[in-house]
Amino acid sequence: MITISVNELIKDLTCNKVYRLLWIDESNIVTYAIDIEDSNALPFLLKVKDIHQGFIENSYSKFESDHTNILINHINLPEGMKQKRDTAWAIIKNIVNDEPSIYKKKERGQLINELVNNKVCTKMTAYKYLRKYWQRGKTMNSLLPDYSNSGGKGRNKKSGTLKRGKPRTTNSVGINVTDETREIFRKSIKRYYFTSKRNSLSFAYKMMIKEFYADEVRYENGTKYIVIQDENKIPSLRQFRYWHNKEFGIEQKIVSREGEKKFERDHRAILGSSTYEVMGPGSRYQIDATIGNVYLVSSFNSDYIVGKPIIYFVVDVYTHMITGMYIGFEGPSWAGMMMAIANAASDKKEYCSRYGIEISNEMWPSAHLPEIILGDRGELEGYNVNSLIEGLDLVVENNPAFRPDWKGIVEKLFDTSQSKIKPFLPGYIQSDFRERGASDYRLEAKLTIDQYTKILINFVLFYNKNHYMKDYLRDEQMIRENVKPTPLKLWNWGIKNRAGKLRKEHPNTIKFYLLPRDTATVTSKGIKFKNRLFSCETAIKESWFVQARTKKSWTVDISYDPRNMDIIYLHINDKSLFESCFLLDHQERYKNKVLEEIEQLLMIEQNTYKIESHSLLQEEINFYSKIEGIVDEAIKTPNQDENNKITKTEKIKNIRENREVEKSLRREYEAFQIGVTEIDNDKNIISFAPSEQKDEKTETSTIMELFKKQRRKKKE
Repeated sequence: MITISVNELIKDLTCNKVYRLLWIDESNIVTYAIDIEDSNALPFLLKVKDIHQGFIENSYSKFESDHTNILINHINLPEGMKQKRDTAWAIIKNIVNDEPSIYKKKERGQLINELVNNKVCTKMTAYKYLRKYWQRGKTMNSLLPDYSNSGGKGRNKKSGTLKRGKPRTTNSVGINVTDETREIFRKSIKRYYFTSKRNSLSFAYKMMIKEFYADEVRYENGTKYIVIQDENKIPSLRQFRYWHNKEFGIEQKIVSREGEKKFERDHRAILGSSTYEVMGPGSRYQIDATIGNVYLVSSFNSDYIVGKPIIYFVVDVYTHMITGMYIGFEGPSWAGMMMAIANAASDKKEYCSRYGIEISNEMWPSAHLPEIILGDRGELEGYNVNSLIEGLDLVVENNPAFRPDWKGIVEKLFDTSQSKIKPFLPGYIQSDFRERGASDYRLEAKLTIDQYTKILINFVLFYNKNHYMKDYLRDEQMIRENVKPTPLKLWNWGIKNRAGKLRKEHPNTIKFYLLPRDTATVTSKGIKFKNRLFSCETAIKESWFVQARTKKSWTVDISYDPRNMDIIYLHINDKSLFESCFLLDHQERYKNKVLEEIEQLLMIEQNTYKIESHSLLQEEINFYSKIEGIVDEAIKTPNQDENNKITKTEKIKNIRENREVEKSLRREYEAFQIGVTEIDNDKNIISFAPSEQKDEKTETSTIMELFKKQRRKKKE
């Protein structure tokens, strides 16, 4: 499609008339034009699509005028000409910029009548200056008196032998720019200026002189010297610069020096509108992510700062309604984008109730799949997209690299949302973050991910209902029916009058095709996924966990929702597509937690163990050392009564009897009395009478003596 822009000339080949395009609306639907030759011409309305159709049918063509955009340096103008120009400009300057009102008959008449009533000028004078301004290129110099030898866009000065242009202040005369000179200029510009090195224009000029205007090369003491021609034989920098500005447009300059991607992203003209070429709600959704400018805390422990959240918004292009969202720590990635799309197609009443916000379906009616989804190419490529296309019959459009402006509606929405809520958020990052003396906003964090999500849900409800789009281009039917240009009103009107693009699917089917996919492991303790254990009816009926204990674990395909990790979805090969697996009861600490918070808890616990591991290792080594000391003492200090001559058989023969004696000895040692201190305990030991007969020579003996006697008897 041929691009058209303001101030371009279009020739109607059917009637041989040339029109200048004076203004194009931001949606690229209509334009005002004027006949540049008609002395009584006034602006009239054209449809852009009719102009494009004319190009296709060869009834229109672009046209270059000999007197387009007068390029005379106003410094060199005769004072009388400048005065006439300035007088004319003073009369119309306050009304020419009132676009598009100045092009409409009624509004234009009112503006001109104000000039007449204020005795600024006559109506005829106002129309004369406006017509001249519009027909000659909409510049202040368009109001200059006519010139017989004026230069213009695409036009060169007349040839001659005398030097043209401003006289030099030096004694030199200089040269005229000929066709040969212009070819040298062209080569030098492309070689030394239109490069990624971003050389200056003066550098390109000097390199041109060095290459094309050098008389000789000489060497002195091994050094090369280039002798350039006399100054009366070389073009000046001013001539070089003038020719460059006339020959090359700013678009070519930026593309050549900075690349086409940067031009498309930062410098291109904004002539279109995202809303153009969509037929109703659901024709196209835009989706994008940004990082929220606020620090959050963990819902497990408010002392844990969890960083900044990722915000996804899904916006309907036709109505600008926010149809879906995702707030979390996933992304920007496929998982985050898919959760946002799943939310866009889900019931919002149920979604809001999970955060304690009660709404009706009419307050947030979007619960549909669109016809087309436009997102970032990095997030909308790969296996998951193929599953999305095949399972849900969606058209997926990838945003070109370095072209965020293609998603202009959702991009602007991020700024709007942050500006609305930032005054109320603890932990919000201000512009002076990390500057010397500035507060550390991370320490002010108070909100959890759920609380922040709750805030953004309230913003979405407010935005959809109240965001008044004064620049929204309503069509004729909308104007007749006085449709208020807010997302919710446009959505409701579009559903009634422009339906057909939105589609409903069962929520379970949408989840299956949208949610992230992974594998879980069937173990004897349960279906294990990301260190959490689940179970399902099939697993119990088919004794999966018994099989895993007696045989070997195996993996199964699952889908999961990182926002609700109480359930995972087991893939099965029938029409129901999946079966729900629920978190086991003893995994209670993971209930009602999002995946990010669970993973952070596990990471913190793991990091805590790593921090403590060295001291634990030190304690364990000390423990081993103490054990070794006790064992070494036992080995090095054998019992004095031990008989080294006793055989191994005799040594193990009377273990039971030895045990009884040892037990009696331990009873004497372990015995205690209530109310007796340890200091006095040795004096109040309760003695247990042994079962054996006392030695005849000894009336009383301690258990220790008895034990010694028994051992001596065995040895004999």
